[in-house]
Amino acid sequence: MDFGVLIIAGIVVLFFIVLFSFVPVGLWISAVAAGVRVSLTSLVAMRLRRIPPNRIILPLIKADKAGIEVTQDLLEAHYLAGGNVDRVVDALIAADKARIALPFDRAAAIDLAGRDVLDAVKVSVNPRVITTPSIAAVAKDGIELIGTARVTVRANLERLVGGAGEDTIIARVGEGIISSIGSSENHKQVLESPDIISKAVLERGLDSGTAFEILSIDIADVNVGKNIGATLQTDQAEADKRVAQAKAEERRAMAVAVEQENRAMVEAMRAKVVEAEAEVPRAIAEAFRSGNLGVMDYYNLENLQADTRMRGNIGRAAGGGEDGA
Repeated sequence: MDFGVLIIAGIVVLFFIVLFSFVPVGLWISAVAAGVRVSLTSLVAMRLRRIPPNRIILPLIKADKAGIEVTQDLLEAHYLAGGNVDRVVDALIAADKARIALPFDRAAAIDLAGRDVLDAVKVSVNPRVITTPSIAAVAKDGIELIGTARVTVRANLERLVGGAGEDTIIARVGEGIISSIGSSENHKQVLESPDIISKAVLERGLDSGTAFEILSIDIADVNVGKNIGATLQTDQAEADKRVAQAKAEERRAMAVAVEQENRAMVEAMRAKVVEAEAEVPRAIAEAFRSGNLGVMDYYNLENLQADTRMRGNIGRAAGGGEDGA
């Protein structure tokens, strides 16, 4: 008899253990004590839908105490969609305290878009300062300027879904700084009044299509870099020199080729002269045989040639003596 009673008592205890582990009675008591109307049936239904009840009930209690109107069904739907319910409720409370209009649908959309909705509300209340990397630009006088800027932005909750992020802001600000410095006539103007850059950049409306609103752009630092203009001129002069050297080398090669051709022509003419001189003895022999040339005529011709050679040698000797003198 006692053994049967122990078995029944064990079954009852086991039943209540399973019941309290499946039905979050403690969470239900907390909700009722906080004034949030939640039924045990809905908690069991959440278990069946594979929704941890504490992920829904605790944020619901938090929202109710903060005066935020949100229903259990909305929180469950957001959780099933893969959202962070607790983060969304915290963002709604922060926006309400800061008097920022943020409906639950927009907060849920921001969260599901992969953005930190609570951080967005904080940036909307307390603007963030973004420091750009070092940006190099060249003024019209050829002097390079290297500067950094600090961009103060505030989150725009209406454009947070689908809007561009901080990288786009940094890229646009960098582009604006390069354009402003490049349009300056003298780098000294930029060094004297860096605010002309920030004013010119602000007028461009760089926050269009982004998730932020640009409040101010401040030039934090400007340093003088290289003389790009002089470097380019030096490189151009070096390139021109190389082109001129190449053209001179081409002309020299052509002159050498022409000289070689002339030498070849001279040698060819000499060969013709030698060939012609080789015909002279034959012509003289033929003249002897035909009787057109006598012996005395031949000797007179030889004397004339010898006299011509002697006069030439004397003339060359006289010319060489004068040069030596």
